[in-house]
Amino acid sequence: MLNDIRTIDSQELKFFLESIGEKSFRLEQIHEWIWKKQANSFEDMSNLSKNLRQKLSENFSIQKIRIKTQQKSSDGTIKYGFELSDGNIIEGVLIPTPKRMTACISSQVGCSLTCKFCATGYMKLKRNLLPHEIYEQVEIMKNQAIENYGIPLTNIVFMGMGEPLLNYKNVLSAIEKITSPKGMEMSAKRITVSTAGIAKMIKKLADDQVKFELALSLHAANDEKRNTIMPINETNSLVNLKEALLYFYQKTKNQITLEYIVFQDINDSLQDAKELYQFAKSFPCKINIIEYNPISEAQFVNTTIDKLEMFKKFLEDKRMIVNVRRSRGKDIDAACGQLAIKEK
Repeated sequence: MLNDIRTIDSQELKFFLESIGEKSFRLEQIHEWIWKKQANSFEDMSNLSKNLRQKLSENFSIQKIRIKTQQKSSDGTIKYGFELSDGNIIEGVLIPTPKRMTACISSQVGCSLTCKFCATGYMKLKRNLLPHEIYEQVEIMKNQAIENYGIPLTNIVFMGMGEPLLNYKNVLSAIEKITSPKGMEMSAKRITVSTAGIAKMIKKLADDQVKFELALSLHAANDEKRNTIMPINETNSLVNLKEALLYFYQKTKNQITLEYIVFQDINDSLQDAKELYQFAKSFPCKINIIEYNPISEAQFVNTTIDKLEMFKKFLEDKRMIVNVRRSRGKDIDAACGQLAIKEK
């Protein structure tokens, strides 16, 4: 199979064009077609000569991902199964709410982390997604938002399958294209990258002066508890994570979001709330308390309403910004932590 032209380095493509006697400005035209205009084939590139289109098709391909499955929740959330050119499938979710239209996208096929409450964590990691595969998820859901709701896409969250910071280069390359005037022109402030917590890569984000928002899936502010539900903590302790997040804030001035699922009798006590406060007070942040979404592989249970209110009140009394996020798409296994491709 010919290489997808979107995987070809600009310099390499420029050399190719020069080798067949084409002017350098053709590079910009081709880039506009494959990123901004979302061309499905070289034949679509109407301002290129027939000869150039033929040469491109002989040397490269455009391997679009396609919607293989689609499920719509009673709350309007739509879950997509995207088939990649190699037959692998990833999932993405379009989430409509009164104030925003959000695309939840994946960064890997599967995941190498083994978070005990997340369905994707029970899959094997098959491979990283390439920049154009990440970009194209957004492209499809942007079009689907208009088609289904007549509302433009407003936000992107990297909260689908995979750990974004373990596919660092490709994720940042995709975001650069998404935010570029030559791509989708979306504001970086409307993009949130969520990580299970890899301290050295959070510091790298800071050094790279990223403009997008950062969220940490925390779920326990006690090393012993977090080790149990998120084994990544064994090599990325809370002390190291706190240091990395503070470094990130100092470099970028971006407020950080802490995501916290409150599990019954695991991390829902007043002591847990105190530990969360001690962790969170070190840098400007907001805390999103997330409803647990059941998966067949685990036996976790949501905390009670009373305990949730006590937990929330303690943090608010400490002047922390706290939001309780209700699940969307739970009835179609599209909610946070439920994305997984069932092995045949």
